[in-house]
Amino acid sequence: MKDTIKIPVIAMASMLTLFTSCSDDDDNSNDIFLSEAEIPESIQTYINDHFGETTILNAEKETENDGVTYEIHLSDNTDLEFNGDLDIVDIDGTSKLPESVIPEAIRDYTATNYPDNYITDWELELDHQQVELDNHVELEFDMNGDFIRIDKD
Repeated sequence: MKDTIKIPVIAMASMLTLFTSCSDDDDNSNDIFLSEAEIPESIQTYINDHFGETTILNAEKETENDGVTYEIHLSDNTDLEFNGDLDIVDIDGTSKLPESVIPEAIRDYTATNYPDNYITDWELELDHQQVELDNHVELEFDMNGDFIRIDKD
């Protein structure tokens, strides 16, 4: 009987420790919600150029140990992330992304190899780019837009 009581207690203690350790990550960040006027001009220009028919629902500037990022949520359920240099690094959508935000080589590859699908997400990593299609297939490309592989993660 004592062993049956120990297992749930140990499991609960482990979960509490896990949740506590996860919450500590937030202690090193400083998140600030921005008004539209406070959003850097180059980010506003990017949004107007590529997502002109949407509106900004909210914008957040996040400062963490490793730098600054800007996260923008648009009215069409698209999330944009810009790095501290104000370069776009992540576009996460629920519908087809504008062709103007996808490098031409990647657009050509997906149009040829996945003609019945469209790109919903694009991300710039340190050494490659990744897109996700509407069928949830994730494709990786080098920095020049040359296909590397299907991401199995």
